[in-house]
Amino acid sequence: MPLEPSVIVMTTLRSITLDVTDPAASRAFLVAAFGLDHQIGVRASDAPSTGFRGFTLSLVVAQPAIVNSLVGTALAAGATTLKPPAKSFWGYGGVVQAPDGTIWKLASSAKKDTTAETRTIDQVALLLGVEDVKATKRFYVERGLDVAKSFGGKYVEFATPGSPVTLALYGRRHLAKDAGVPVEGSGSHRIVLGTDAPAFADPDGFAWETSASEVVTG
Repeated sequence: MPLEPSVIVMTTLRSITLDVTDPAASRAFLVAAFGLDHQIGVRASDAPSTGFRGFTLSLVVAQPAIVNSLVGTALAAGATTLKPPAKSFWGYGGVVQAPDGTIWKLASSAKKDTTAETRTIDQVALLLGVEDVKATKRFYVERGLDVAKSFGGKYVEFATPGSPVTLALYGRRHLAKDAGVPVEGSGSHRIVLGTDAPAFADPDGFAWETSASEVVTG
């Protein structure tokens, strides 16, 4: 049900933390594969999780050469290929799965290289696969998040100023297809969103926990 105006809580995305069985190994992967040393936190957890966890993390870059470079270092660090890099209608990209099970998409809107490769990451994005995009959008808007982009019931991107990660919603079935995995999955999502508001869970069970003002976790 919609929140009453008097109890609306302004939600801010402060951090993203992955629940993993081996935090040291996952941290080493993030640094070796993508050069991410603070944007994503990790913490120890043995919470059961099978199949698709309902989310993907995306690294958006300027051109195909950077996608290829990131895929290469990810595979060298122990990732497996879900979708090899290729051109598509929207650009160029590929999908890999980290040893801890996290699905990473490397993507560029460009289809041709125009400058020397720099491995600069322009955007880190968390896509939540949800059953009802419109309903979940409404849920987050009622908790104070502002919508930056919205394409009906297909895709929603929120404004997340001050956060190292952009938050977006996509239909669960479409997100699984985009990642190249079966849609079935159960158990823990194995991800926690940090907020300065009181803890809550969204309609699809994604957990938000009160975090410190620091973005670095894990």
